[in-house]
Amino acid sequence: MAIGNRLARLPIFADAESNQGHKERMSAKIPVKLQSRIGWLMFISLCSFSAGTATAQIEACPPRPAASSVVIDPTELTSKGGALSLDLTMLSTTDRNGNPQYCYAYSDTVEAPTLRVKPGDRLRIRLKNSLTPGVDAMSGMAHEPPAPDPCGGGPMSSALTNIHFHGLNIPPKCHQDDVIKTNIQPGDPPFQYNIVIPKNDPPGLYWYHPHPHGFTATQVVGGAAGALIVDGVEQMVPEAAGLPERVLVVRQLKVNLPGTHPPPDEDNAALSLNFVPAQEELPAPKILIKPLEKQLWRVVNATSIYFLALQLQIGDGAETVRVVALDGIPLPAPRPMQTVVIPPAGRAEFIVTGPPLDTPAQLVNLGYDTGPAGDPNPPSPLANIIAATDAPEAAHRIPATGKRTALKRFVALSTQTASVRRHLFLSERNLPDGTTQFFITVRGQRPRLYGPNEPPAIVTHQGAIEDWIIENHSTEVHAFHLHQLHFVVIAQNGKPTNDNALRDTVVVPYWDGKTKPYPRITVRVDFRDPETVGTFLYHCHILDHEDGGMMAKIQVLPAK
Repeated sequence: MAIGNRLARLPIFADAESNQGHKERMSAKIPVKLQSRIGWLMFISLCSFSAGTATAQIEACPPRPAASSVVIDPTELTSKGGALSLDLTMLSTTDRNGNPQYCYAYSDTVEAPTLRVKPGDRLRIRLKNSLTPGVDAMSGMAHEPPAPDPCGGGPMSSALTNIHFHGLNIPPKCHQDDVIKTNIQPGDPPFQYNIVIPKNDPPGLYWYHPHPHGFTATQVVGGAAGALIVDGVEQMVPEAAGLPERVLVVRQLKVNLPGTHPPPDEDNAALSLNFVPAQEELPAPKILIKPLEKQLWRVVNATSIYFLALQLQIGDGAETVRVVALDGIPLPAPRPMQTVVIPPAGRAEFIVTGPPLDTPAQLVNLGYDTGPAGDPNPPSPLANIIAATDAPEAAHRIPATGKRTALKRFVALSTQTASVRRHLFLSERNLPDGTTQFFITVRGQRPRLYGPNEPPAIVTHQGAIEDWIIENHSTEVHAFHLHQLHFVVIAQNGKPTNDNALRDTVVVPYWDGKTKPYPRITVRVDFRDPETVGTFLYHCHILDHEDGGMMAKIQVLPAK
């Protein structure tokens, strides 16, 4: 099925899809040509792994599926008795083509399991860092001595790691969801994450990934990312009750050095679907579904640079899907859409109907216009969807009974009155060596690259509701993300959106380089919950930009 050469220039209020998953691993042969400017240090390490009482030695990331494989749901770990406990090991190795892989290994055959919990559950993760210390992969310099306390901060390096629980509304504290000072070193004892899923957290799709500043893109693009589901969607979306569920994680197969862009001969999309390569020059992954079966698809955009414009094409036309949740939070009512746009780090959940028997169908990415200075986001097929009467049952089915209940968090945020209005702008500086610096700046402050020792750029108090006007002074699109909480987009270019969907990541359109005023969005941010107290981050979730400096801190003090 032809996709055409058009790029999708789409409004920022469309969003994404979810598909299938991944339980078994097969050898992957992914012909990825890395940029010559990147000097990779490859890690091959031994580590100890424990799951319950069992202990196993793992030497490398589990093998990944080959091109044209059937897309399988990720291995799923479900809480029992109000708790989910597991061990993960951060590893790095190389594939058969010499390309870097990073992984959260659950065993020698399973990486990046889907974590399924309920509101109020306790999640415990023991994370063992088995990366190899030594020379920095990007700079070629020896690492500075790490801090003795994994909660004490210190210099980042490609051998340090941590976990960010993206989208969850949990405290920004060490052992919970702090990534400013939490640096887990190779050889440290397993680091204990111990968090409680808030009882008022909305049910939906979240994800977890490493967040070491300067090396986030390297580890995430290497594959270290997985889905996290808070159960209960049927309680807020009755249409989803009883449906088979599929989880789809879209990953990126190439990483950019911060401040650089792919050369023109590498414009083809380099994506994977639950680790199955989805590239123009390779046979497409396969999604199997029973004819005309309705399913709830859940997708995570775990790429660094790709703004996905997803479309389900059956026969010669685009199908309408019903989007029921964005960034982990159910919508007040399902939204019919033919094209679902999801920025890097965003998520969406929607109901699809499979094709009839013997009818060609595809999941495609239409491509996205990222601006004159943006990274190429070309169109590409993501999967062939095959209707088969003997298609396997989905690994998980939503409970059959549900009722529409109201949100308990972020209540009526779009109708609240903001007590503070702030102005921020995104900008870039091109250097003589051809690289680019990236900045996110509060009006009245000087642009500066993020540094872990910099003071917070914004200080507020718990209980506040604020409007942030975010302008884009650069000629490429950005993906604004705020840790720890969600927001609503109340205006674009000064015009009300009348959109009450809650998000944690949103597109900031690019500037054309000539017309003023600059493109801008206005987001309403909710600091009412006491769990927002602390210091955390906001940044562009194009990870190359984040690693390149487009990030800053916000400090939320206790209520006055």
